[in-house]
Amino acid sequence: MDIAGAAALVTGGASGLGRATARRLAEAGARVTIVDLPGSAGAEAAAELGGSFAAADVTDPGRIADAVALASAVAPLRVVVNCAGIAPPAKVLDRDGAPTPLAGFERIVRVNLVGTYNVTAQAAAAMARTAPLDGGARGVVVSTASVAAFEGQIGQPAYSASKGGVHAMTLPIARELARHGIRVCTIAPGIMETPMLHGLPEAAQESLGQQVPYPARLGRPEEYADLVLAIVGNDYLNGETIRLDGAIRMAPR
Repeated sequence: MDIAGAAALVTGGASGLGRATARRLAEAGARVTIVDLPGSAGAEAAAELGGSFAAADVTDPGRIADAVALASAVAPLRVVVNCAGIAPPAKVLDRDGAPTPLAGFERIVRVNLVGTYNVTAQAAAAMARTAPLDGGARGVVVSTASVAAFEGQIGQPAYSASKGGVHAMTLPIARELARHGIRVCTIAPGIMETPMLHGLPEAAQESLGQQVPYPARLGRPEEYADLVLAIVGNDYLNGETIRLDGAIRMAPR
């Protein structure tokens, strides 16, 4: 799919994987709208790319509908990338053996899974109304899971459940939206060099990178963005979750 002149919407686009992806899409000629929380660097990131910024929580249907309308106003919406997510660790039991508060589990699942579904649904409705390209294609949705969906570590029950859900809903959504010419894929990144890891000491980051079979380093946001562009450009990729992890398989802790 040629996205030059088309609209693209990227959630979590103010930093990390989302910002790198927004930059790549803009370089490919897309008209990018970044969605991120109020108070984020989203406006700055959008201005850098000559795009638009929509301040929104991905779990808010009304705000996301507005963001989709903003993106669709400049050009037909063809690409949506779900990068917004959170990953605070929390075990099932605290140090005293009591259950940890349920609200934390619910928040992670709501942002990572419900938010991804909300954006996908709102965007798909807009894409389905666009004129099809040659071959009937109308658009592509790329979501973000994690290797934690398959090898969740201790302290990741909520995160793993949320990312496992993103993986699990990829195929049924792809099957449903096929009649509209909308493809749906998911990327499952491994240990990536993102703001989530920047708080760790340099030695700890290097240690994590050395656990990767090859290349023995942290993944780069630009590599995630490159894979998004590859998915967008390959019309036969659909309904699949692709690991981007240097062949790592996570240990229990």
